[in-house]
This record gives sequence, structure tokens and C-alpha cells, in this order.
Amino acid sequence: MSAKPFASSADLSAKEQTLEVLADGVYALTAEGDPNIGAIEAEDFLVCFEALATPVAARKWLAKLREHTDKPVRYLVLSHYHAVRVLGASAFDAEIILAHEKTRDLIEERGKQDWESEFGRMPRLFDEPDSIPGLTWPTQTFSERTTIELGGERGQLVLEHVGRGHTEGDLLAWLPKQKILFAGDLVESQAALYTGDAFHREWATGTLDRVAEYGAEALIGGRGAVARGREAVDASIAQTRHFLDVMIREVGAAQEKGGTLKDAFEACHAALVDRYGAWPIFEHCLPFDVSRLWDELSGVERPVIWTAERDREVWDQLQG
Repeated sequence: MSAKPFASSADLSAKEQTLEVLADGVYALTAEGDPNIGAIEAEDFLVCFEALATPVAARKWLAKLREHTDKPVRYLVLSHYHAVRVLGASAFDAEIILAHEKTRDLIEERGKQDWESEFGRMPRLFDEPDSIPGLTWPTQTFSERTTIELGGERGQLVLEHVGRGHTEGDLLAWLPKQKILFAGDLVESQAALYTGDAFHREWATGTLDRVAEYGAEALIGGRGAVARGREAVDASIAQTRHFLDVMIREVGAAQEKGGTLKDAFEACHAALVDRYGAWPIFEHCLPFDVSRLWDELSGVERPVIWTAERDREVWDQLQG
């Protein structure tokens, strides 16, 4: 059997983008499993959520958004630090780039390495990479919760950190009046999870419990379709929790038996592939997911920094 192409390096086909209007002035752009992105209209400004991987990619999104509104971008909200979510920020010309304080710390600690890693893993997402001016730095951060008044009858946008999960610094954007939740990569809707920088046990328990407590009636996850209605929202949260629970069970069992990292990977793959194998980025993510979880269950508290070189070593060991 020939080795699988590295991560998503062979995924070069364009994905169809769909702009959805979820409520008056609330927008989401999905693209067949590529990273999701969104925007919320205030009375006289815009709040944009996520920035894509390059300014060129972001400008294409903004051109679609401008078919609906010409309001200036006051806030660009970053759900976490990963390169494909943040490096397009300069295209928004935002007054304020807002993120959790841990996200800023992670950009400082490992932003350059993450940029190189994700470019190697997902080159198609980096539309004209030379357009990236450098690392994206938040201009405003918070620790637990902050709100943005949208004005008029539009209500508030609540930004909140509900616990460690996909990274140390994930935040959610919640519209209580419309009951719409932008969850970032804390929840995926019919897309596999990337957990290479995760805190699996905390994510699968308290963090997802907090996400469920919002009672959202529409949820935009990091990838996949918008979940519309409570049943679909609950299903997305349950799918995310199940993926994590299965990984924790299988990697833990492999360690208890004195197995190897390869044994743990194969057990996770066998346990997950029937349900999730056809979903976006499953084969791409799983080696990095299992490697991080193996470390976590071995007592490594914080994720080891991914570099382009380490990516290849783990891939060759587990998927080669």
C-alpha cells in the first residue's frame, strides 16, 4: 500500500463557498469543510469573526459580505491563534483586533512555527501567501468575558472563554437576542476534530458543558455546515464530545496495555473511521490528535509546539 499524501497537501480542489444570512445582519460563510467565518452587523459598524489564512483569501470573503453591507469593520474577533484563522487579518482594516489573552501569549510563543506548520499541512488555504504581512497581533484582549453593544434593537454580542479545549485560548461569540453562537473550533458540525493543541479531558467535559448551556438555536462551528435548530446544535456538540471521548478511551487503553503511540493511533482510527472517516480532514488530523493526546495522558500538561519538521516525523510514524 502506498503512503498517504501528507496531511491535506494533496487537497487542491476548490471548495464551493456559501454565504448564509442567519438573522438580520448575521452572516456565516461555509465552504465544504474549509474553515468557517462570519460577521455581525451593529448599528453603524461590523464585527467580523475569524480572518482566514491570507489577506487575499479574506478580501474574497469581504467582497461577498459587501454585497449585503458597506459598514466599516470596527472589531475583528479571533477565536484562537491558528494560522488559517488569523493571518488574513490585515485585509479587514479593523479598528480593534480582539482575542483572548492566552491567544496573544500563544502567538508570541509559537505563532511563527504554527504558520510554517499549517502552510505545509494545508497549502491550498494559503491563497497568495506572499500577501501575508507577518504575524497577526491582537490589539485588545480579555480573560473571561467581554461584551460589544451593537446599538439600536440589535442587542449585544457576548465574547466568552468557557474553558480550555481546542487550544488554551478559545473564545465564543454569542448573540443572546438571536440565540446564535459562533463556536470556533470548540464544536464541529459534520467535520473531524483537530486536537493537536488541545486539552482533551477538559474540552470533553466542562468546556462542552458550558457550550451546551447557551441553548443556541443556530451554531457556526469551526468547519462544516451551520447547525440550525436545537436538535442540530445538540447533535453537533454531541458529535464533538463523542469524538473526544472515543479518543480518550482508546489512547488510554493503549497506554494501560503498555502499547505504543502507533498502537494508540491504529486503535483510534479503527474506532472512529466508520462514523467519521468520510468527513473533512479526518485522515489529516488524526495523527496529530493522537500524538497530543498521548502526551496529555502521559502527563505533558501543555501541547508541544508543532513545527514543519515535527509534523513530518509524526505523519511518517503514524500514517506513512
